[in-house]
Amino acid sequence: MTINYAKTLYTYSYVYSYVYVYAYAYPSEPSAEVLYHSERKECKMTVNEKIHGFTVTRVRDLPELDGSLIELTHDKTGLQAIWIKRPDENKTFGIAFETLPWNDTGVFHILEHSVLCGSDKYRVKEPFVELLKSSMNTFLNAMTYPDKTVYPVCSRNDKDFMNLTRVYLDAVFRPLIYSKPEIFHQEGWHYELDNAEDELKYNGVVYNEMKGAYSSPDELLSRYTFQSLFPDTTYSCESGGDPEKIPELTREEYLEYHRNFYHPANSYIYLYGDMDMEERLRYLDEQYLSAFDKADVPGIEDESAIGIQKTFERPAYVEHDYAVTEDEPLEDNAYLSYNTVVGTSLDAKLYLAMQVLDYALVMAPGAGLKQALLDNGIGTDVYSSYENSILQPVYSVIARGASAEQKEEFVRIIKDVLKHMAEEGIDRDTLLAGINVYEFRYREADFGQFPKGLMYGLQLMDSWLYDDNEPFMHINAGTTFDELKREVNSGSGYFENIIREYLLDNNHASLLVLNPKANLTQSREKQVSDRLAAYKASLTDEQIEDIVKSTAALKKYQEEPSSQEELKTIPMLSISDIKKEAAPLHIDENESNGVKVIRHNIFTNRISYILLSFDCRNVRQEDIPYIGILSGVLGLMDTENYGYADLSTQINLKTGGIYTSAAVYSDKKDFDIVNVRFETKAKVLYENAADAFSLVNEMLFTTKFGDYKRLKEILDMGKSRMESMMAGAGHSIAMLCASKQFSKAAWYSDSLRGYSYYTEVCRILKNFDEEKEKVAEKLEQLVRKIFIKENLIVSFTADDKGYGMAHEPLDAFTKGLSDVPSVPEARDYKPEKESLGLTSSSQVQYVARCGNFRTGGFDYTGALRVLKVIFSYDYLWTNVRVKGGAYGCMSGFGFGGDSYLLSYRDPNLEKTNEIYEKAPEFVRNFTVSERDMTKFIIGTIGEIDTPMTPVTVGARSFGAYLTHMTVEDYQKERDEIINADEQSIRALADLLQCVLDQNYFCVVGNAGKIQNASAMFDRIEALTK
Repeated sequence: MTINYAKTLYTYSYVYSYVYVYAYAYPSEPSAEVLYHSERKECKMTVNEKIHGFTVTRVRDLPELDGSLIELTHDKTGLQAIWIKRPDENKTFGIAFETLPWNDTGVFHILEHSVLCGSDKYRVKEPFVELLKSSMNTFLNAMTYPDKTVYPVCSRNDKDFMNLTRVYLDAVFRPLIYSKPEIFHQEGWHYELDNAEDELKYNGVVYNEMKGAYSSPDELLSRYTFQSLFPDTTYSCESGGDPEKIPELTREEYLEYHRNFYHPANSYIYLYGDMDMEERLRYLDEQYLSAFDKADVPGIEDESAIGIQKTFERPAYVEHDYAVTEDEPLEDNAYLSYNTVVGTSLDAKLYLAMQVLDYALVMAPGAGLKQALLDNGIGTDVYSSYENSILQPVYSVIARGASAEQKEEFVRIIKDVLKHMAEEGIDRDTLLAGINVYEFRYREADFGQFPKGLMYGLQLMDSWLYDDNEPFMHINAGTTFDELKREVNSGSGYFENIIREYLLDNNHASLLVLNPKANLTQSREKQVSDRLAAYKASLTDEQIEDIVKSTAALKKYQEEPSSQEELKTIPMLSISDIKKEAAPLHIDENESNGVKVIRHNIFTNRISYILLSFDCRNVRQEDIPYIGILSGVLGLMDTENYGYADLSTQINLKTGGIYTSAAVYSDKKDFDIVNVRFETKAKVLYENAADAFSLVNEMLFTTKFGDYKRLKEILDMGKSRMESMMAGAGHSIAMLCASKQFSKAAWYSDSLRGYSYYTEVCRILKNFDEEKEKVAEKLEQLVRKIFIKENLIVSFTADDKGYGMAHEPLDAFTKGLSDVPSVPEARDYKPEKESLGLTSSSQVQYVARCGNFRTGGFDYTGALRVLKVIFSYDYLWTNVRVKGGAYGCMSGFGFGGDSYLLSYRDPNLEKTNEIYEKAPEFVRNFTVSERDMTKFIIGTIGEIDTPMTPVTVGARSFGAYLTHMTVEDYQKERDEIINADEQSIRALADLLQCVLDQNYFCVVGNAGKIQNASAMFDRIEALTK
């Protein structure tokens, strides 16, 4: 994958959530993250100690991480290594290379893909896929940044961790790219011509991935911002690859880049967790590093010098176009972006202070700069970006839905507001709230599905890449937070000075205008088509025949499986390495004034995770979308005691965040029962529980919905952000639009947060003056209907002490709830079948084929989880991704029967649907070796057993409680997975045929492609309104 805007440890998640929940299946079964006292032999290292070719250069304690940091240098190659030694069994290994592109061909992105396509020791075509099939990894991927490429792996199993490390080391240092030209053509680009009379085309995985990326205006903004600010450095080049330029890359150049940059002298190795470090160092030196010498690449330091871009005499101005369809408006649909370079990432205090300042300027609800732009009609949505994973960080303020003619006013308002803030001062509480947001997250260290070691390792590179002596600058941030609080409390004017120096009196800036242009995609496609046609016309018959032969040869290479001898080189676990027992549920039923309280009694490091879940059974069917609207506006409007900006400040001063959302749960015992719930989540230190309940009460019961100006701002912002989401997540939209035609759960999810919700918001905004009073009245009615005692169940995650400190405020909250009875409303879900095409200016497609197997009389079995892995890394991967050129493919089979096959950033449409059609035949004839079957089982368990943080332990248990899922149900599924074999997979062929025969079909993507396949659709309409 390519990353332009990498998320840091402290990235602030906006309160307004536009992600819908589609809980058609029961909760998955992860395992809790474990910190433990290691029984390993203690590994003590001292400075200047020599260990297996390495010299220890620094050892220091890390009390904030409950560990220590050990830095080493490999004597022969100069490679630098770091070990964060702490008692975490979820271990991480990562190797990073400084990769500085000097053109837009995406060479390093293509290399990132290519080195994982076989190596000297592991000569299979897809070792990466083989590992995904057969390991218990908790993370396995690779990422291309603007100035580095990173290969991290994580696992809790010692044997598995070593296997993953070995395969990745061989991949980066000894790939098969030198002997297998097919790898470059498959992952990068190639001419495709099946027959001499056919149209000549480009194809390739990265080529298609970047066509998808360049269909997103936000991706284009990132690209053009870097170009405008760094014309003389590597950051002016597109590390991911510009689709227009990717075909200019030659294989010879690609191999030369690997020789020069993928060398130990240009690499960084990072290890985290509890492990036998001496053994790791021995293996590294003996197997790989000893074969290299820093003298092999004498010019690497010059080639890998990023350099500082000199400031400008005056800010730059650039203007570009982005593609829209004929159905999308040209008026008031531009992007305006004001961008400044903010020091360097080696200023630890500024690195963190800018995130806090961004909160005060733009990110917080009612933030001064954002609000001023909105009040003056500059765009329908204003947001910001702080890109600090490069040497010279960039801060951007962006207005979406603006007019290009507003560009001077846009800059003037920004300057005026910043000058006022610099002169009059920034509100103290707002700054402290911003500091608390990031410090809470820093202390909590909850990265969701991503292991701690992975996230710490990625952030190391934000300083280590630019200063060998400062790898830990941004992770050891506790003292920096203290320093920032002192600056605020002392009234030193530190943040105001940042505004002056970096945002006002700074010519290293640019103004970027991105204008909508109709039919731009078609125009560019025609240019490419004409260019290829002209090229083909210039070829002799022999040359054309050579392309036909090379196309056939590549397909033959892709179709030929790796031999069993080659596959056996990939190290793997055995079934005996798998834990046989399902993870426990933590459910302890209590009550508070007649309200059920489901406790999850676990250690949470003094943080209470509170979830108030209200049943929406008494809401009328036609009002379901307004539940989604309600979840979007609470916390963002004035209340009885606070303006919305002050409310946000109080929330972030006193808690770790309060969030609202609409969720859908499908009952496990009765599949016709689908429960819509309104959920309010809060996380708070034990001693501040009373503040959390007070603020939740304020939000839920005293919000003033009659502020129509603010209501419209929130709806405009939600519409804008959904459109940005849909541009990059078309597979989710396609899946939900197809599934809602047969699934009640999907229909509710679509109404609450999906495409139907989006169209309803568009309708309201189009007729806002006529609709505003009705909307406000409906929201008031929903508050009275939903937030009553009978509807509420509380989920509380903390230990006994945490619950004890929250018991009194919880009782006060539940006592104050209305005792009005909750009378269920009759709802009449009527499935309506139609094949839908949603057109956009995208250069790629997202193809969904869905259905429900229970309607055909089939039952759920754990073998379906194994089939999902088989599809993801075998049938769909080979046919949709490898041969078809799509960037991704996926499938899913829910307990209630809802099932889907999806493609992601796919150049094809009809061809992908044909692949779906042939899936039952593949399953019916499924034959693999015992070894391969074991791989699929281990890979399936690996997907299930993802480590959990305390909040996800509670969420899993509460979800199981609501859906009547038991530990016995989890155990039954796990047993069926572990005992799966060829026969149990082949037995799923008729089930899959049942799903496909229902033919619920939706495609999101290129308007021309969809129109050309119009016979496949009952209805075609524009994706955005």
